[in-house]
Amino acid sequence: MTSTAQRLAEIRGDAPPRRHNARTIAALTGNPGCARRAVLDSAGVDKPKLAERVGFPARFGQSRFAITRGNVFEAQVKADGGAELLRLVAERLGVDPGGPATWTDLGADDRPGQPDRSARSRAALAAAAPTGAGDPAALFDHPLLGLDVAGQRVHLEPDLVAARLAGRFHVVEVKSFPVIDGQADPGKVAAAAIQSAVYVLALRELLAAEGHDPELVSSDVLLVCPRDFANQPVASLVDVRKQLLVLRRQLDRAARIDDLLADVPAGFTADPTADPVDLRRSLLSVPARYAPDCLAVCELAYFCRHATRAETATLGRPVREALGGVATVAEALALAGGEHAGEPEQAEAAALLRAAARLRANALAGRPA
Repeated sequence: MTSTAQRLAEIRGDAPPRRHNARTIAALTGNPGCARRAVLDSAGVDKPKLAERVGFPARFGQSRFAITRGNVFEAQVKADGGAELLRLVAERLGVDPGGPATWTDLGADDRPGQPDRSARSRAALAAAAPTGAGDPAALFDHPLLGLDVAGQRVHLEPDLVAARLAGRFHVVEVKSFPVIDGQADPGKVAAAAIQSAVYVLALRELLAAEGHDPELVSSDVLLVCPRDFANQPVASLVDVRKQLLVLRRQLDRAARIDDLLADVPAGFTADPTADPVDLRRSLLSVPARYAPDCLAVCELAYFCRHATRAETATLGRPVREALGGVATVAEALALAGGEHAGEPEQAEAAALLRAAARLRANALAGRPA
């Protein structure tokens, strides 16, 4: 075991490392400046157990009803060898599928004596690389892709991969949140886009390793959701180029774990079996970058929110950016009230705060702004 691996094992404790999946990798891109999360994820710490141990359990996750509904909708979309899915995808891409597509369920032969699913997926997807205009479309259900994250090989399972449509591969994600009057929940679409970018990157790396052009994988992901309040599926194109850039930066950062560990105190531990007081003190020794968005994606968000309750960052990224250099709420109030002028680099933020305080006072007194 290398010194880095040994250090990560000491941070994690006796538990085996938690493996990443597409959701956890996607969550890495949401807060790239958070050193605390980067260290914990690189060490493979069980963050749900850790959050419970320090007294701030996570409060998010899908209900059983939502999971069941999603599974039913996905099965409906994939029925009859993906005939309806092919029609939706081809229509959205504006291409002629050229007849029925071949359908391959890569999860169907998970039994002794057969090649494992990752090997089957690699062989099937590499063989599906477009070779000419007459290639029939191909749909691959339950493919298993791989991606290296902080020295770990992570297995990823997109809902479906469509090949040879418009001469390219397309990742297809089936989600159960509705598209109502042509609009879906922006937050859920953004989360789906980040997760899909993980699959796009993994598929590009697979093709590159097999000697194909990784750009054969389109950055336009096909998102299939129910229309309005029925289960009638509708497909949308989501461009994930921006998410891919952020994802690559975060994975490069996680790979440089030695740089992160250099700033971590020698006694740092995130072992869920350790004393809660010691754990809280240890976690606070590594800087975090809390924002309200963390509540939906990070198991330690409630702990970090409590720890930063007196800081302006707790109010959200727009506030933090507008009040650059003003770290605490008390300091912001003092600047707004004119109790002190602040440092030269705080001049712009101080002016904004004083203007906001003046407008508030006028509004409360019924005076014009």
